[in-house]
Amino acid sequence: MAWRSRGLRGSILEEMINTTNQHYRDRNLALVQKIPTPITPIDIDKQTRHITLAYFDQKSTVDYIGVAQGIPICFDCKECQVDTFSLQNVHEHQVEYMRDFEKQQGIAFLLINYTSKDLIYYMRYSELERFYQRMTEGGRHSIRFDELDPEFLFPMKQSLTINYLDFINLDLSKREG
Repeated sequence: MAWRSRGLRGSILEEMINTTNQHYRDRNLALVQKIPTPITPIDIDKQTRHITLAYFDQKSTVDYIGVAQGIPICFDCKECQVDTFSLQNVHEHQVEYMRDFEKQQGIAFLLINYTSKDLIYYMRYSELERFYQRMTEGGRHSIRFDELDPEFLFPMKQSLTINYLDFINLDLSKREG
């Protein structure tokens, strides 16, 4: 699979997550690391030293993996510019990885930035699995905004952090209840 022009997509969200992760680490709340996507560079701009064409070496898992207060977590970040999130943005191997992660008593989720609404959605793995199953059974290949649980929506603030630990706590309370 070739990679060319999509390199900056999601970079603001990613920077906010990285800042949040450093904030959590500094306060001993969580230790979460960005997982780099393994690539093989093909073309490099000699002036800027930026990769302009590359191939993915292998399928990646998720964007972030770590531990929060003793609980293993993994998550992927996605961006959506419209009210409908396409499930083509989540690859089968990512769903499988998240499923296996949850089987090992971890918490897996997506953070979806709805850029047109300035909202971020914490999508629990169980919810993703339900929508993904619907698609594989011949149903919709996307998730409508009105299908989302409003409890897991939060505004994209002007701050540099995204407090996803609160939503992990909410996720855990829903599992127990």
